Amino acid sequence: AYPKLWALMVHVASILPGPVPLTMGAPRVPERTVLFQRERSGLTYRVPALLPVPPAPTLLAFAEQRLSPDDAHAHRLVQRSAALAGGSVRWGAARVLGTAALEEHRSMNPCPVLDARTATIFLFFIAVRGRTPEATQIATGRNAARLCCVTSRDAGRSWGAARDLTEEAVGGAEHDWATFAVGPGHGIQLRSGRLLVPAYTYRVDRRECFGKICRTSPHAFAFYSDDDGRTWHRGGLVPNLRSGECQLAAVDSGQAGSVLYCNARSPLGSRVQALSVDEGASFLPGELVPALAETARGCQGSILGFPAPLSRRPRDERWSAGARNPLRSPRLCPGVQQPSEEGATDTQGDQGLGGMQGCRDSSEEPGLGPGLDGTRDAWAPRVPGPPATLSRSPTWLLYSHPVGRRARLHMGIHLSRSPLDPHSWTEPWVIYEGPSGYSDLASIGPTLKGALTFACLYESGARVSYEEISFCMFSLGEVLQNVPAGPEPPSHGGKPRERCRPS
Repeated sequence: AYPKLWALMVHVASILPGPVPLTMGAPRVPERTVLFQRERSGLTYRVPALLPVPPAPTLLAFAEQRLSPDDAHAHRLVQRSAALAGGSVRWGAARVLGTAALEEHRSMNPCPVLDARTATIFLFFIAVRGRTPEATQIATGRNAARLCCVTSRDAGRSWGAARDLTEEAVGGAEHDWATFAVGPGHGIQLRSGRLLVPAYTYRVDRRECFGKICRTSPHAFAFYSDDDGRTWHRGGLVPNLRSGECQLAAVDSGQAGSVLYCNARSPLGSRVQALSVDEGASFLPGELVPALAETARGCQGSILGFPAPLSRRPRDERWSAGARNPLRSPRLCPGVQQPSEEGATDTQGDQGLGGMQGCRDSSEEPGLGPGLDGTRDAWAPRVPGPPATLSRSPTWLLYSHPVGRRARLHMGIHLSRSPLDPHSWTEPWVIYEGPSGYSDLASIGPTLKGALTFACLYESGARVSYEEISFCMFSLGEVLQNVPAGPEPPSHGGKPRERCRPS
């Protein structure tokens, strides 16, 4: 009887519009709404971004509209808006953002950020010339991407003309970049008012090698503005580990102040995290996060910081003296500012971060990543970082990413109560069973019952991850009820070896 019952469950799962758990007593799966769906014509929607806009809040969902799933067939950005009232969400129709484009370029990687001081939304994206693939830019060392943004002052109902910020924000660095991109996903604003847009670049480490590019390496960083978006600047790169598509979160470290946390995609088998003590103007050397395994060839993931519940905060918010993974005080990357007193998409082929050029093992001199061999630039003086990680932090982090190791399967939510400790992450709560890919998290505030509520916009499908883009909401209470307890942290006697996965 049991084989027949299992076969019946599998058959029911195959004919229902969405996946259903096939295990008894499985954790709750949030109800989802499909916002964008692949059309019979081949029109495909990929790379979601989600932004709540106070006070209601209004929810803005963005995505790339592509003529096919391929990166080279990206076309324009699309948007859907919703009003959140009484715990329910009502979505308006999808519309193409006609102004978010440059002539003879395709628009990619939506990355919105809200300036709360002026109630202005900046929607960043890259405009890529023609159908030039990212892999071609990396192979030739010739960048075809432009840094652009459009702005809205009416909660996304209308958008201004596109601004090309490449010359202003990238400037002469473009000569050393094979290509670059923003996000994808949301940017953040710090308490100081600084606006931060996550980004990454493929830096050319050796240009000429029998007429070809010898070596490139991807590095996460951030663009930032201190004048409400009137001017934009580029920050320093994560100097050592190969790191790509990233997102940022401000982490309150109690009496030690705040640090900017960056979590990035990597081909090294697990995620990479890096910290900034000068609000994203530079980053300390990154480290692997063994608790957050990467999907084969890598996948974008989303990071969201939020205040820990008052009842869960540590009584003593100072840095704990006996933390098990003290942060080193590494040197900053060349040419970056000293700390102040005060943080491209891919397609089925994933030719970017998966097919890394110039793979190097961890036998390299510590702190010297690809291209940082001391021959081109001098190192900056040592800058003291936070002395240790918190056992419990006033800021917690959520992270969304597919949990499959070999393929992009099953969207998972992880929780960290001690964000600066790379071993603090829980096992995932799977909120969608089936193919899934890129995602973006947002905090939409307390509900009428007072529960802190989050939203996730993510790629999903029955057979492949780019069939649709789904939206769901869940509370912090549900996260705490459903995330499994994490394993005991591994011994810190040795540093994990960094290995490149084959392309």
